[in-house]
Amino acid sequence: MNKEDIRQFLEKSNIKFEWVGHKAVYNMQEMAEVELPHPEAEAKNFFVRDDKKQNYYLLTVRGDKHVDLKEFREKYGTRRLSFASDEDLMAILKLIPGAVTPLGLLNDEARKVIFYLDESFLTAVDLIGIHPNDNTATVYLKPADLVKIIEDHGNPVHYF
Repeated sequence: MNKEDIRQFLEKSNIKFEWVGHKAVYNMQEMAEVELPHPEAEAKNFFVRDDKKQNYYLLTVRGDKHVDLKEFREKYGTRRLSFASDEDLMAILKLIPGAVTPLGLLNDEARKVIFYLDESFLTAVDLIGIHPNDNTATVYLKPADLVKIIEDHGNPVHYF
């Protein structure tokens, strides 16, 4: 699904969302330079894999948080983790670096990526800002709606 496919999917699914177009951004520093309506809801995404390339994970946290992969591995019992390659990102989620988003899971035909969502999106802000499979826009929606989309698609969802 591309950016327009995502917009149509959200509309057809009757999911309330706010769509903001902006210049292409490739990291949180560049995102901070863009004037957005809900900076407290911005998400940062990490597409990682284990050392055997058997398991892939998408970790989504609030933009002001840091993820320690070693700590994550120890807490959730995974093998050693590292960032997935650009090739894996394209092959599995059909995304380019800088456009990583939970909505990319809709392109995961094998449903092999395990999604971990920072639970503070549900409690602290009840809103999440993510790319619509393209880094030239941000879409804001309720985290519960995002989780339902991903669960309905068939990818496992966990909170951390």
